[in-house]
Amino acid sequence: MPSRAPLREKASPAPVRNPVRNYDRRLSEILRCATEVFCDKGFAAASIRDISRASGSSLAGLYYYFKSKDHLLFLIQQEAFSSLIAGLEKKLTGVRDPELALRTFIANHLEHFVGNPKQAQVLSHESDTLKGPYQEEITALKRKYYRQCVSLVEQLKQTRQLRGLNSRLAVLSLFGMMNWIYTWYNPAVDGDWKGIADPMAAIFLNGVLGGANRIDK
Repeated sequence: MPSRAPLREKASPAPVRNPVRNYDRRLSEILRCATEVFCDKGFAAASIRDISRASGSSLAGLYYYFKSKDHLLFLIQQEAFSSLIAGLEKKLTGVRDPELALRTFIANHLEHFVGNPKQAQVLSHESDTLKGPYQEEITALKRKYYRQCVSLVEQLKQTRQLRGLNSRLAVLSLFGMMNWIYTWYNPAVDGDWKGIADPMAAIFLNGVLGGANRIDK
């Protein structure tokens, strides 16, 4: 009988590339490089050529990901606030105690910006740079984030019967305390973000609870 030819092993299928994932990964890298350039030079003085050198991309390659320098700044701000909001909503799932919810809000904010100090500086220094539809969309994201915090303070106010508490003033004071950490935070002195989140939350909550109670009296 004729011998059978040996069976051939089937070749393993080539790994499937995910173009969306690759696009997102490359865009994130470009946004990181652009953030560093805007932070170091300022938005007005920075050029797309600077970002091209920092990211290792050609000018033509960069314009595949954004339309203009304004669009690039918009994407940086959009990514920052969208990440903050998404992270907060995930961490607040199942949290019912308003004090714990506010501690979670503060921790989420500090964790993000301690890890992204140059992004924090760009958001602060270029907060009024964008115009038109770009600025309108970023303003809407900022308002959503602000209102999330106001809602948490209002819940605390109602639960603790803090009739004298000015929620708007409390929230704006909290943001003023958190948003400037990039000017003084030193990991060698202050530790990681957890090392400042708990004390900052305690300062805020003790001030809100104690101050409102004194006003009520």
